[in-house]
Amino acid sequence: MQLFLDSAKLDEIKHALEVWDLDGLTTNPRHVQQSGKPFRRVIEEIARLFEGTHKPVSVEIDPHLTDWQDMVAAGAELAEMSPNFVIKVGASEAGFRALRELAVRRVQTNATLVFSAAQAWHAMRCRVTYVSPFVGWKEAHGDEARSLLTDIVRIRDNYPYVTRVLAAAMRNSRQLVEAALAGADCVTAAMSVYQESFAHPYTDAGAELFARAWDATPRD
Repeated sequence: MQLFLDSAKLDEIKHALEVWDLDGLTTNPRHVQQSGKPFRRVIEEIARLFEGTHKPVSVEIDPHLTDWQDMVAAGAELAEMSPNFVIKVGASEAGFRALRELAVRRVQTNATLVFSAAQAWHAMRCRVTYVSPFVGWKEAHGDEARSLLTDIVRIRDNYPYVTRVLAAAMRNSRQLVEAALAGADCVTAAMSVYQESFAHPYTDAGAELFARAWDATPRD
């Protein structure tokens, strides 16, 4: 399962690339806003970080767009900025029509804001590159989410769909593990979630125990 970072902050992205060997990146309008920089400047800076690699970078079109042809035009424009860019379009009737057209144009795509297996199925029929079920959001609002990834992966594997399942909006280490167990191809989460997944209180306690033993042991 590939590891994607969910961020638009350059310092986080650089750290993840250098220390974690990050497999890819996902962004959205909220992440871009939190970076404190204009949209185009942010994505240009991100594009330069991934230049010369085959690592995907999901960039979202203007969420105000409702006409599928306008969505296609916006997506095509973004795709021309970098060969790494994967165009994110929200799940909707118009969105799926736009995704289908972008796929015909050989633009990499990501169907985002997916909350049901039915939406994921529509995305797969459009031959999207990635489908992003928002697991964390569902659980945060009391919805059962464990079976969502399992159902989506099973639908994908039952038929000749080429879509990769990208488990999105992960909120804790448990959700990362459940995504792997469900067979997701990729997972994306904030930097803090991954940092939490590297740690465990027993590991810290053990390190302290061994350090004390090390200090109490003569070297020669």
